[in-house]
Amino acid sequence: MCLAVPMLIKEIFSPHRGLCDLDGSLQEVDISLIEDAVVGDYVIIHAGFAIERLDREEADTRLALFEELATLREALV
Repeated sequence: MCLAVPMLIKEIFSPHRGLCDLDGSLQEVDISLIEDAVVGDYVIIHAGFAIERLDREEADTRLALFEELATLREALV
């Protein structure tokens, strides 16, 4: 199962490639589906592609949900 996760664009190499960050983990992604992507944008990454732009509030909300899921998973192990 694949999850789509929010990441922050840290660097743009070309109109098609960028470097995104999630909690210190960097990943090079395809940003060609995001019109006028800029450093500082939050985007949803799925299978190596940025598929949606998020505002900061929505990104924070989704990241908090991922943290909650991780905490629950740890409690079950």
